[in-house]
Formats: sequence, C-alpha cells, structure tokens
Amino acid sequence: MTNGHLTRNILRVAFLCIVASFVLAPMLATILGGFKTNAEIRTNALGLPAIWNTEFYSQILGDPAFWRYLRNSLIISVGSVVLTLIVGAAAAYVFAQIRFFGSRMLFSYILLGLMFPFATAILPLFIKVRDIGLLDTWWAVILPQTAFSLSLAILLFRTFFSQLPKELFEAAYIDGCGYVRFFWRFTLPLSAPILATVGVFVFVQSWNNFLLPLVVLNSREVFTWPLGMMQFRGEYVTQWNLTLAFVTLTIVPAIVFFLAAQKYIVAGLTGGAVKG
Repeated sequence: MTNGHLTRNILRVAFLCIVASFVLAPMLATILGGFKTNAEIRTNALGLPAIWNTEFYSQILGDPAFWRYLRNSLIISVGSVVLTLIVGAAAAYVFAQIRFFGSRMLFSYILLGLMFPFATAILPLFIKVRDIGLLDTWWAVILPQTAFSLSLAILLFRTFFSQLPKELFEAAYIDGCGYVRFFWRFTLPLSAPILATVGVFVFVQSWNNFLLPLVVLNSREVFTWPLGMMQFRGEYVTQWNLTLAFVTLTIVPAIVFFLAAQKYIVAGLTGGAVKG
C-alpha cells in the first residue's frame, strides 16, 4: 500500500469517527443520564456518574404504563410496516411490470408525496380521522403513517422490481402463471433485501413519531412511548433522570429491529442501482 492510499484511508477513518461521534455522544449521554441524579445531570451531563443509581431504570421497568406505551408503539409500528409493505409492493409491481395509459403520470403524482412534510397535512388528517370515527384508536395513527410512507416505498420497490430478470416472468407465464400469482410466488420471495430496507425505514419513522399521536390520541390507554415520556415533565420540574432512562429503554426495540435487518439494507438500496 502506497503512502497516498494509507493517508486517504486514515483520513476516511478519521472522518467516519467524527461523524459517528455526533450520533454516539448524545446516545451515550442519554444512557448515562439514567444512572444520575438531576443535580448531577446539570453539572456533569457527559461524564460518568459518581454513583451508578439503578433505581431509575428499575422504576421505569416496574411501571405497568411503560409496558403499555411500548405495546401500543409496537402494534402501531408493526401495523404500519405490514400495510406499507403489502400496498407499496403491490403498487410498485404494477408500475414495474405492467404498461398502461397514464402510468408515468400516475407514478409521478404518487412521488409528489415526497415533497410535502408530514406537518403540513396534520389539520386535514385530524378532520378526516375525526369524521370517520377513528380518533383515539391505533388506526388513527397506522393509516396516515402508511399513506405518507407509500411514496418512498413505491419508489424503492419499483426500482428493485424493474431489475428482476424479465425471462423469469416469461417462463412462468408460459407455464400458466399470471401476474398476481407471480407476484406472491416469485417477486416477493426474491425481494427480501428491499422489503427489509423499507420495513426498517417505516418502523423507525413510526416508532419515533410524536406529532400525529399527539393530535389524534387522547387516552393514556393508547398513548405511544413519545407521548408517555411527557409524564415525567411537570409545570415546574422535569425528572430528567427518569426521562433519559425511559428514552434509553424505548429505543432498544428500534435498535434491535435495525440490527436484525441491517445486512439486507445495503443490498436493498443498491439492488436497483446497477442494471445487469
């Protein structure tokens, strides 16, 4: 290895370490904050705790409300993922395999959803959810999240599906396999990388969503974990140690979900990048 290659590798590693520090430092401060008193958090936010107090984590784990918030978030996130994968994959399959009048215009119209932030539609969403009687239910969060996730999902799915060998469908068609059967029997089993990629994106977005549940959920029985976190914030005092312990414990499922699917993510994102 020449000196030039060695220098570039060192600079690349240094740059990646700096970028990683912007992510790991706040996460480390959050984890350590769950072991500190409020006074120590104010005076030593980033350092190790003088005394490792496990009572705050134990208090969170022993609270039935924590597990209720976690259950609600899990149901909503998994529901959003399942609906997005089914609807997004089916729609993208049509755009990738079937040519019909107006397909390009319709596909471009669907992609317009990527241009609008979620917050711009919060008032019409609230009115529509109220009118159909879904307020204060899981579906009030699942259905809008699915709708706003479809644009990116269809884009990624269509790119991946368009790279599947055409000969595979032609051979299946000769054997009497139609579009619907080919989709379920061949396309989806071959699309595990992109399914995992889209699933991770939708799950993490749904898991961390705060604005929509805040607007459409009123009962603590259906609160998600971002709303449950507000119970530690009073009018005059905020229990930062309990809040940080709560946040640490609630991000564990998202991290586990990401780690379980990470080997598929790169393959899914690059699956349609190179044709051949």
